Amino acid sequence: MSQTIYIIGHKSPDLDSVAAAIAFANLKNKLENTSDYVPAIAEEINQITKFILDKFAISTPEVLTDASEKKIILVDHNEASQTVNGFEKADIVEILDHHKLNFQNDKPITVSIKPWGSSCSIIAQMYFDSNIVPDKNIAGLMLSAILDDTVITKSPTCTETDKALIAKLSELASVEDWQAYGLEMFKIKSSIKNFSELQIIKNDFKDFAFKTGKFGIGQVEMVDLSEVDARMDALFAEMKKLHTSENYHSLIIFFTDIINVGSRFLVVSNDLQKIEEALGQKLENNTTYIPGILSRKKQVVPMFSKIFDN
Repeated sequence: MSQTIYIIGHKSPDLDSVAAAIAFANLKNKLENTSDYVPAIAEEINQITKFILDKFAISTPEVLTDASEKKIILVDHNEASQTVNGFEKADIVEILDHHKLNFQNDKPITVSIKPWGSSCSIIAQMYFDSNIVPDKNIAGLMLSAILDDTVITKSPTCTETDKALIAKLSELASVEDWQAYGLEMFKIKSSIKNFSELQIIKNDFKDFAFKTGKFGIGQVEMVDLSEVDARMDALFAEMKKLHTSENYHSLIIFFTDIINVGSRFLVVSNDLQKIEEALGQKLENNTTYIPGILSRKKQVVPMFSKIFDN
């Protein structure tokens, strides 16, 4: 085994996953006076992550295509279905996450899980608890990830701790109005005009292994849902192809209106009746809108887990 320890987030990496790998590697190296910790990504980054890395002059981590025979730390996830290829033959030495624990290992390891809005919230608090002040760029990176994951504090996953950390990190990153900055981020993130249907589906997408079968649940956060209206038929056709080729029980994409706070669902499933039971309402042409839905982690996944994972 190499002395290098890769810190890596989930497949289809979002901003928090990438930022957590970078910020945690930076912190670990400072605490241990080493350079052994290296951030990595399981797949290519999305457009908002690229924008943020460029904004704060931070290099994109290397892509780790196969973790076999490597030491790794998992951040922002702990489910096998979301983990880098080759993880079964890797030495997983630590987990840092803000999702529910769904992990088995053959030896004791350090696990840091808190019910906060972002993995970067946990890491930012570790900086402050260790009396290490993150530099402007790392502070800006973590701030951006927290704003992204908490939907500018609107998400039900957002806690008072997240809000306090946003205030601290904003000052360190010289961001005077974090709400305006967050809205700027989401305008960039929500633009899908240059995306193919498959890119839209996969932009923020996670697999879940429920007892009933494999589920794919993707989220697209937008400031205006009208941008997606004309593409629903094409998206549905692409989802049907993916549903068959990847052997999904159900494929769910939901488009979240962060201004009006609600989500439009588009569904392909082997059991639409049970999907309707999970959502609590009928689908019309495989779609429905549900007010108040913002969070995949706290609202959407539990809906389906209750029906399909028991």
